[in-house]
Amino acid sequence: MGAQSRSAKAGEAARSVTSNPYVRRLIEDEELRENIRDAFDAARDAFQRMSNGKGPAKALVDDKKVHRDLQQAAASMKEAADQIRGKRRSGGFGLGKALLLALVGAALVLILSEEARKAVLDRLFGAEEEFEYTSTTTPASETESVPS
Repeated sequence: MGAQSRSAKAGEAARSVTSNPYVRRLIEDEELRENIRDAFDAARDAFQRMSNGKGPAKALVDDKKVHRDLQQAAASMKEAADQIRGKRRSGGFGLGKALLLALVGAALVLILSEEARKAVLDRLFGAEEEFEYTSTTTPASETESVPS
């Protein structure tokens, strides 16, 4: 009877684990598992560098590789935590990126194209009027203008 109850308990534990949404997400999401693996590897590398004999305090303060490994581990764990909660990174092309791209494109067009600049200035300030200069004074005769 003890063996049967143990197997029944194990079966019940397996069913309850697969019904847990966090465990299900961990099983199904390859990117989540990759982030957890990256965080573990970076933390392990940082730990190995801190335990190399110089002392962990000196390694934490002076060693740039330890800083990089710890930052990478923290970033990977944050991504994994967001993924496990169901928050996805917006890897798509958002509205902000599209607006920035449009502004940069418009600036380049205005910088590189004289016709575009003229069109924008005409829209802002009105069309340029053609100006012809006509003198209202008569030119002095050549005899008067040359002093003797």
